[in-house]
Amino acid sequence: MTVPVVVSLIGIIVGLSLLIYLVMRGVNIFVIAILCSSIVAITGGMNLYTALKFDYMGGFVDFFKNNFFIFLAGTAMGKMMEITNGAKAIAKMIIKFLGKDKALISIPLACGILLYGGVSMFVASFAVFPIALEVFREADIPRRFIPAALCFGCSTFAMIVPGTPQIQNIIPSQYLGTDLMAGLVNGVIACAVMLVLGSFLLFRMVDKEKKQGKHFIAKPMDAFDDKEEDLPNGWVALIPLLVCIVSINIKINGKTIIPIEVGVFLGTFLTYILLNKYQDNSKVLDNLGETCRTTILAITNTCAVVAFGSVVKSTTAFPEIVNAMVNFPGPKILGAAVGTTVIAGVCGSASGGLGIATPLLGPAFMAKGISAAALHRTMSIASAALDSLPHNGYIVTVTNSLCNETHKDAYMPVFWLTVFTPLVGTAVAVVLFTFFPNLP
Repeated sequence: MTVPVVVSLIGIIVGLSLLIYLVMRGVNIFVIAILCSSIVAITGGMNLYTALKFDYMGGFVDFFKNNFFIFLAGTAMGKMMEITNGAKAIAKMIIKFLGKDKALISIPLACGILLYGGVSMFVASFAVFPIALEVFREADIPRRFIPAALCFGCSTFAMIVPGTPQIQNIIPSQYLGTDLMAGLVNGVIACAVMLVLGSFLLFRMVDKEKKQGKHFIAKPMDAFDDKEEDLPNGWVALIPLLVCIVSINIKINGKTIIPIEVGVFLGTFLTYILLNKYQDNSKVLDNLGETCRTTILAITNTCAVVAFGSVVKSTTAFPEIVNAMVNFPGPKILGAAVGTTVIAGVCGSASGGLGIATPLLGPAFMAKGISAAALHRTMSIASAALDSLPHNGYIVTVTNSLCNETHKDAYMPVFWLTVFTPLVGTAVAVVLFTFFPNLP
């Protein structure tokens, strides 16, 4: 059935709006995705059964097939770093090295290093939070800035910088045929700008707060343990992360020789070997089982969102949407950046947004002469901006569940560091790839 483009477009807007609303209300993502996909399909001139059976499930299964082992490897690495206290050891080493006078920046840097080594953002946040609590108390920094410090380190520069094994850097490579180092020079510059700008904003916000007489005030649930923990050596704990990063970026004749999943699993195995004395070997199978359960939940949540995008792709209005993005005013690559960050914002997920945007917009922009490497890095960086709106699952978990802060008290610092700062980084990437598209 053929429907007017405007009806299809309205259906997409309604579907996306309902998706955001219901996610923020805490409705199960699988129910939401199927419901919103049905709305989009009916208004988009599609047969509902065909849309759900083939378009929706096709997108769901394809994303699962292409990314399951990547999710599993990252979750396993994070779990191993968690149960051996390797992540905590690395964080404490970094914070001790930088000192209390740099307590603010030590928290995001510790998170960032863990992420660059393949540890998931959730594991990094949960590992660093107890340390952040101690550091903020000793430095008398208002407690409400802990979520901002954690989220800045975990969901901005470190998850999108060239070479990182995070899923936000992997998804574009799968669809565009690039490697993890794509857009190296411009990408590093853009991420460095994000790190410097975010650090400046964090220091400035805290300084302003302290001048108003604000201090660290512990909450009833805060537990401060001054006993010295039996932690592994931080440098030894770093070895598996370094091996992981090096192995997945080794090239021979221009081709990566070790698959990403294999490199991350190698880092996980090394963690098990090097930090074996700090874990209970009788619980290995239990930990593996928990890793698999966590992986299934994480990837299927993303699959549901990506599958929704697959339905959108088949609607009457979609070609017009792509055309509008491709012909967006300004530099050619700007449309790819805008499209990616808007979709990621709608999904409340950088990986979900990339899973939709990259296969849909990538080919169209490459046809306009933009290199795959430039698209990879720009879209990856752009995915880190509007994804951090209040309904983002990671933001909600860290702010409310982990840190026991409310959005009212803690979200504005989070906004400036995880939305505004990546938007600036995206603008920097667009400018660099427009004027210097041929840099490595």
